[in-house]
Amino acid sequence: MRNRFRRGDPDALGELYDEHARVLYRYALRVTGDWAEAEDVVSATFLEAWRGRGKLRPEGDGLRPWLLGIATNVMRRNARSRRRREVALARVPERGSVPDFADDLVTHLADAEHLRAAHAALARLRRRDREVFTLVVWAGLDYAAAAEALGVPVGTVRSRLSRARTRLRELTAREMRSATARPAAAP
Repeated sequence: MRNRFRRGDPDALGELYDEHARVLYRYALRVTGDWAEAEDVVSATFLEAWRGRGKLRPEGDGLRPWLLGIATNVMRRNARSRRRREVALARVPERGSVPDFADDLVTHLADAEHLRAAHAALARLRRRDREVFTLVVWAGLDYAAAAEALGVPVGTVRSRLSRARTRLRELTAREMRSATARPAAAP
Protein backbone atom coordinates (compact mmCIF):
# COMPACT_ATOMS: atom_id res chain seq x y z
CA MET A 1 0.00 0.00 0.00
CA ARG A 2 2.91 2.37 0.73
CA ASN A 3 4.07 2.45 -2.90
CA ARG A 4 0.52 2.84 -4.25
CA PHE A 5 -0.03 5.76 -1.89
CA ARG A 6 3.29 7.36 -2.92
CA ARG A 7 2.24 7.12 -6.58
CA GLY A 8 -1.05 8.96 -5.84
CA ASP A 9 -3.52 6.08 -5.90
CA PRO A 10 -6.79 7.46 -4.38
CA ASP A 11 -7.85 3.95 -3.36
CA ALA A 12 -4.69 3.68 -1.26
CA LEU A 13 -5.64 6.94 0.46
CA GLY A 14 -9.07 5.48 1.26
CA GLU A 15 -7.53 2.33 2.66
CA LEU A 16 -5.05 4.37 4.70
CA TYR A 17 -7.92 6.45 6.10
CA ASP A 18 -9.99 3.38 6.98
CA GLU A 19 -7.03 1.79 8.72
CA HIS A 20 -5.72 4.77 10.71
CA ALA A 21 -8.40 7.47 11.10
CA ARG A 22 -9.80 6.06 14.34
CA VAL A 23 -6.35 5.84 15.95
CA LEU A 24 -5.51 9.40 14.84
CA TYR A 25 -8.83 10.68 16.14
CA ARG A 26 -8.36 9.12 19.59
CA TYR A 27 -4.81 10.50 19.76
CA ALA A 28 -5.88 13.99 18.75
CA LEU A 29 -8.85 13.92 21.13
CA ARG A 30 -6.63 12.98 24.06
CA VAL A 31 -4.12 15.71 23.23
CA THR A 32 -6.58 18.52 22.44
CA GLY A 33 -9.51 17.55 24.67
CA ASP A 34 -11.87 18.84 21.97
CA TRP A 35 -13.74 16.47 19.68
CA ALA A 36 -14.27 19.08 16.95
CA GLU A 37 -10.59 20.02 16.93
CA ALA A 38 -9.68 16.32 16.90
CA GLU A 39 -11.80 15.85 13.77
CA ASP A 40 -10.05 18.84 12.18
CA VAL A 41 -6.66 17.35 13.07
CA VAL A 42 -7.56 14.06 11.39
CA SER A 43 -8.71 15.86 8.25
CA ALA A 44 -5.61 18.07 8.15
CA THR A 45 -3.37 15.06 8.78
CA PHE A 46 -4.69 13.16 5.78
CA LEU A 47 -4.56 16.29 3.63
CA GLU A 48 -0.91 16.89 4.63
CA ALA A 49 -0.12 13.20 4.11
CA TRP A 50 -1.59 13.31 0.60
CA ARG A 51 0.30 16.48 -0.27
CA GLY A 52 3.57 15.13 1.14
CA ARG A 53 3.25 11.57 -0.16
CA GLY A 54 6.28 12.04 -2.38
CA LYS A 55 8.47 12.54 0.72
CA LEU A 56 7.43 9.17 2.12
CA ARG A 57 10.33 6.72 2.08
CA PRO A 58 9.65 3.71 -0.15
CA GLU A 59 10.81 1.26 2.53
CA GLY A 60 9.59 0.94 6.09
CA ASP A 61 7.03 -0.71 8.29
CA GLY A 62 3.53 0.68 8.69
CA LEU A 63 2.42 4.23 8.01
CA ARG A 64 0.98 4.83 11.47
CA PRO A 65 4.12 6.46 12.94
CA TRP A 66 4.40 8.75 9.92
CA LEU A 67 0.71 9.77 10.21
CA LEU A 68 1.02 10.30 13.97
CA GLY A 69 4.05 12.53 13.33
CA ILE A 70 2.02 14.58 10.86
CA ALA A 71 -0.87 14.79 13.35
CA THR A 72 1.56 15.97 16.05
CA ASN A 73 2.85 18.70 13.75
CA VAL A 74 -0.70 19.75 12.85
CA MET A 75 -1.58 20.08 16.55
CA ARG A 76 1.62 22.06 17.22
CA ARG A 77 0.79 24.41 14.37
CA ASN A 78 -2.78 24.81 15.65
CA ALA A 79 -1.51 25.52 19.18
CA ARG A 80 0.93 28.16 17.86
CA SER A 81 -1.82 29.78 15.84
CA ARG A 82 -4.12 29.80 18.86
CA ARG A 83 -1.41 31.37 21.05
CA ARG A 84 -0.64 34.03 18.43
CA ARG A 85 -4.33 34.80 18.09
CA GLU A 86 -4.74 35.07 21.89
CA VAL A 87 -1.68 37.35 22.16
CA ALA A 88 -2.99 39.53 19.34
CA LEU A 89 -6.44 39.72 20.91
CA ALA A 90 -4.91 40.57 24.30
CA ARG A 91 -3.27 43.61 22.69
CA VAL A 92 -6.58 44.89 21.36
CA PRO A 93 -8.13 47.24 23.93
CA GLU A 94 -11.45 46.17 25.36
CA ARG A 95 -14.33 48.15 24.03
CA GLY A 96 -16.99 47.27 26.53
CA SER A 97 -20.40 46.40 25.32
CA VAL A 98 -21.47 47.28 21.83
CA PRO A 99 -24.00 50.09 22.05
CA ASP A 100 -27.50 49.54 20.79
CA PHE A 101 -28.16 52.19 18.18
CA ALA A 102 -31.80 51.26 17.65
CA ASP A 103 -33.10 53.95 20.02
CA ASP A 104 -30.83 56.56 18.44
CA LEU A 105 -32.04 55.56 14.99
CA VAL A 106 -35.70 55.79 15.99
CA THR A 107 -35.03 59.17 17.60
CA HIS A 108 -33.18 60.36 14.50
CA LEU A 109 -36.00 59.23 12.22
CA ALA A 110 -38.56 60.89 14.47
CA ASP A 111 -36.47 64.08 14.56
CA ALA A 112 -36.17 64.03 10.79
CA GLU A 113 -39.94 63.61 10.46
CA HIS A 114 -40.56 66.45 12.91
CA LEU A 115 -38.10 68.66 11.04
CA ARG A 116 -39.80 67.88 7.73
CA ALA A 117 -43.18 68.64 9.26
CA ALA A 118 -41.85 71.87 10.78
CA HIS A 119 -40.42 72.99 7.44
CA ALA A 120 -43.69 72.22 5.69
CA ALA A 121 -45.62 74.09 8.38
CA LEU A 122 -43.18 77.00 8.28
CA ALA A 123 -43.68 77.30 4.54
CA ARG A 124 -47.43 77.70 5.16
CA LEU A 125 -46.97 80.67 7.51
CA ARG A 126 -47.40 84.21 6.29
CA ARG A 127 -44.09 85.66 5.14
CA ARG A 128 -43.98 88.31 7.90
CA ASP A 129 -44.58 85.74 10.67
CA ARG A 130 -42.07 83.34 9.13
CA GLU A 131 -39.39 86.06 9.00
CA VAL A 132 -39.88 86.99 12.66
CA PHE A 133 -39.84 83.33 13.71
CA THR A 134 -36.65 82.48 11.80
CA LEU A 135 -34.83 85.60 13.02
CA VAL A 136 -35.74 85.16 16.70
CA VAL A 137 -35.85 81.37 17.07
CA TRP A 138 -33.38 80.09 14.49
CA ALA A 139 -30.98 83.03 14.15
CA GLY A 140 -31.09 83.81 17.87
CA LEU A 141 -31.82 87.55 17.64
CA ASP A 142 -33.53 89.24 20.55
CA TYR A 143 -36.77 91.14 19.95
CA ALA A 144 -35.05 94.51 19.53
CA ALA A 145 -32.54 93.18 17.01
CA ALA A 146 -35.26 91.41 15.05
CA ALA A 147 -37.33 94.61 15.07
CA GLU A 148 -34.34 96.56 13.78
CA ALA A 149 -33.63 93.93 11.08
CA LEU A 150 -37.23 94.03 9.87
CA GLY A 151 -37.81 97.75 10.39
CA VAL A 152 -40.84 97.24 12.63
CA PRO A 153 -41.59 98.09 16.28
CA VAL A 154 -40.61 95.58 19.02
CA GLY A 155 -44.31 95.08 19.89
CA THR A 156 -44.97 93.95 16.31
CA VAL A 157 -42.15 91.38 16.58
CA ARG A 158 -43.66 90.05 19.83
CA SER A 159 -47.17 89.73 18.40
CA ARG A 160 -45.98 88.16 15.13
CA LEU A 161 -43.77 85.70 17.01
CA SER A 162 -46.63 84.68 19.31
CA ARG A 163 -48.94 84.21 16.32
CA ALA A 164 -46.22 82.26 14.41
CA ARG A 165 -45.56 79.89 17.33
CA THR A 166 -49.25 79.12 17.82
CA ARG A 167 -49.82 78.61 14.10
CA LEU A 168 -46.66 76.47 13.76
CA ARG A 169 -47.78 74.14 16.55
CA GLU A 170 -51.12 73.62 14.80
CA LEU A 171 -49.64 73.19 11.33
CA THR A 172 -46.84 70.88 12.52
CA ALA A 173 -49.31 68.65 14.37
CA ARG A 174 -51.45 68.53 11.23
CA GLU A 175 -48.40 67.65 9.10
CA MET A 176 -47.38 64.89 11.52
CA ARG A 177 -50.88 63.40 11.48
CA SER A 178 -50.98 63.42 7.70
CA ALA A 179 -47.49 61.90 7.51
CA THR A 180 -48.50 58.96 9.68
CA ALA A 181 -51.70 58.52 7.64
CA ARG A 182 -49.75 58.34 4.35
CA PRO A 183 -48.72 54.85 3.17
CA ALA A 184 -44.99 54.19 3.00
CA ALA A 185 -43.40 54.83 -0.36
CA ALA A 186 -42.83 51.74 -2.50
CA PRO A 187 -39.18 50.68 -2.83
